[in-house]
Amino acid sequence: MIEPYPIPAARHRVEEKIRRSHFITTLAPAHTVEEARAFIKDVRAEFDAANHNCWAYLVGPPGSTAQVGLSDDGEPHGTAGRPMFTVLLHSGLGDVAAVVTRYFGGVKLGKGGLVKAYSGGVKLALEGVRRVEKVQRSSLNVVIGYSAVTMFQRMLPEFEAEIVAQQFAADVSYELSMPDWHIERFTARLADLTNGQGRILLDPQAQRGH
Repeated sequence: MIEPYPIPAARHRVEEKIRRSHFITTLAPAHTVEEARAFIKDVRAEFDAANHNCWAYLVGPPGSTAQVGLSDDGEPHGTAGRPMFTVLLHSGLGDVAAVVTRYFGGVKLGKGGLVKAYSGGVKLALEGVRRVEKVQRSSLNVVIGYSAVTMFQRMLPEFEAEIVAQQFAADVSYELSMPDWHIERFTARLADLTNGQGRILLDPQAQRGH
């Protein structure tokens, strides 16, 4: 079970001028590697005339390294993507991607200056980004008798459960969306309500985050 964790609420951008170079840092939520890559492609297309579009992303809970990526995009090795990623790794955010765009101003910064500029851009963007909680939800199919319908529907708000679909036949079938951490307690409550007659099918393919 994955506990809620903070992610960027939306794209956020900051700009800096450092020794004539123009740095533009864009942060965005990225729930999957595909979303991260699409975001990077989008920013690169927006600033296609820039000298560099360096990037880094972290998909998953804060501090995780299972799904990550980074690129110096032509800057000296280790001066852009790695420092950017290090800042993201310790930011307390999950599902986050960053692109730092550089328009070269004619003055070389040196390796130390580049590391400071690229990591500093991400830090500056993180200071102003709005954060929201990502909640892992699962889809459940629940089947109950008609006699339990009223009490069943009354208890759903307690578990932050949303009715996605319902069907009335010999019994009543519900498709629910619910935060993962409620499922165990919800299952016990349903058993009490229906004297063990209610049935639950958890669909592991329908997990998603909000």
